Amino acid sequence: MTDPSKIHITVLGSGTSAGVPTIGCSCEVCRSTDPRDNRLRPSILIRYGGKTVVVDTTPDFRVQVLRAGLERVDAILYTHAHADHILGLDDVRPFNYRQREPIPIFAMQETLDAIRRVFRYAFEDEPQESQVPRLDLRPLDGSPFEVIGLEFTPIRVCHGKGTVLGFRFGRAAYLTDLSDIPEESRGKLQGLDVLFLDALRHRPHPTHSTVEQALAWVNLLKPQRAFFTHMCHDLGHEKTEAALPPHVRLSYDGMELDVETS
Repeated sequence: MTDPSKIHITVLGSGTSAGVPTIGCSCEVCRSTDPRDNRLRPSILIRYGGKTVVVDTTPDFRVQVLRAGLERVDAILYTHAHADHILGLDDVRPFNYRQREPIPIFAMQETLDAIRRVFRYAFEDEPQESQVPRLDLRPLDGSPFEVIGLEFTPIRVCHGKGTVLGFRFGRAAYLTDLSDIPEESRGKLQGLDVLFLDALRHRPHPTHSTVEQALAWVNLLKPQRAFFTHMCHDLGHEKTEAALPPHVRLSYDGMELDVETS
């Protein structure tokens, strides 16, 4: 039983765009029997006051929500429009049927435009012969917004040459797919209990943080606890975590934690 006065976070997926195990790979991590090394694409579920928000609908969305026992979705937040973050959107249809109303989705306008292109059939005016997702598009301009009784603050971060949104809610923040955190965003990440951070691997990557870069962000932003996510098969859970400070851990699929609202 979760504490209704706290924000309850479930990690739906902690892997990179290819997931772990990776197709066609027989490396040590892809062959691992440690369940923490089995990573679906990156997403979290936020529960508060009996309501739920999902951040990103990955290609693994159906498996993720079944595993989490999720029976309703009150809103979806999108970080950006890359395939590993949006392609599970069609699987919201059973929620539409149960809830009998459109699901609000919050994202930058460019992300909403991409969703309209990819899922064009969901937005056509013509009568449909089969059920389509029913969605209420709500563009974000960078200002804080309220959903399920919580205030969410969009956090702009760099993803190579592109821009991605992270989100702060209560004393937690979720930042995935980042290569840099601009100065103006760092001030919105102070006083955190929990910070989720992109940490793809040890080797440099043009659009993602390495483990070492993520540790530098932890040292700069000073959250009480940090959890790395969006990890590829270069990072075995047990071995990688053993080299981290005690307040920095790797997230894993199915991990749950509570954070304060203020």
